[in-house]
Amino acid sequence: MPVKIRLQRHGSKKRPFYFIVVADARSPRDGKFIQKLGTYNPLTVPATIQVDRQRALEWLHKGAQPTDTVRRILSFKGVLYLKHLLRGVDLGLFDQATAMEKFTKWSAEHDVQIKKRQEEAQRNRRARRPMPGRRPERKAENGS
Repeated sequence: MPVKIRLQRHGSKKRPFYFIVVADARSPRDGKFIQKLGTYNPLTVPATIQVDRQRALEWLHKGAQPTDTVRRILSFKGVLYLKHLLRGVDLGLFDQATAMEKFTKWSAEHDVQIKKRQEEAQRNRRARRPMPGRRPERKAENGS
């Protein structure tokens, strides 16, 4: 039975919200699934992603194939990097402690970048919003 990690759409028209699920490849997009791994909300800036890393990693080790979008999401959250590091441990390139150290270092740097993006988005939102209590200035009329 081919198993895929994919998105399952929820939300109303033009307001998408997705569950990240493990499902049989033959089941319909919003149909039956095996396990729910997390959520993805593309409407927030930046997009809100919540994934259970351990369960996603287990399914990847079992051979589940992520779709292109889910592959990008898992890469963004570090699941694919963690899988890559654990493969290096299995091959004997380095030990488990070194792999976890590398992952925590990457995770810390990644969290700083995400925080920076969130702050920048908030600043842009505030800059676009008109000041409360102030009326917009009118252009001066010529000839009056």
